Amino acid sequence: MAGVSGMSSIQAQQTQVQGIFTCVDARGRKLTSDRPIPECTDREQKVLNPSGTVRTKVGPTLTVQERAEQEARDKAELEDRTRLIEEKRRERALLIRYPNKIVHDKERAEALVQIGVVRQAAVNRVEELLRQRSALNDEMEFYKKDPSKAPPALRRQVDEVNQSLAVQGRFIADQDGELRRVNSRFDEELVRLQQLWAKHSAAPGATGKTR
Repeated sequence: MAGVSGMSSIQAQQTQVQGIFTCVDARGRKLTSDRPIPECTDREQKVLNPSGTVRTKVGPTLTVQERAEQEARDKAELEDRTRLIEEKRRERALLIRYPNKIVHDKERAEALVQIGVVRQAAVNRVEELLRQRSALNDEMEFYKKDPSKAPPALRRQVDEVNQSLAVQGRFIADQDGELRRVNSRFDEELVRLQQLWAKHSAAPGATGKTR
């Protein structure tokens, strides 16, 4: 039987199988042993029963680099499986929330209305500020030749109105951006939902309508 003096502790730990080990080494020799064969750590070894039948097979021992590569592959496969499971979960949640286009369109409209209400309030405020500024400008006409002679309170009111107009202008711009973002999200969602609705309606026994 082949010697076992060259077998590492790692190899011994990896293969705790009882039986008769047999393999053909790189030189073409058929070897047998009562434990894993060091000369065949780079190839498959058969483990035989006392009767000579094959009980199991032991794969080649991996190097440190090979183990790292295998672990990386296993990790990538696990991440892919996890991603697919999460994607399926999101798809189910999406179909439950939006069983058809009518429901999806309704929620889009409601979201846009909410933003529109907030935006309109800002527009109304701008109109009010413009009226205030117009009245203040009329007062400032008396000091047109030398604005520095205008009362401090009047100049302060003009500055405050201009600052408020700038703030409201930025707020309205933000709301316009939010309208675009909401529409974009619903558009992207609708593309995916149309695929899911089509798949769901084509499934055996499906009776739901997506219109």
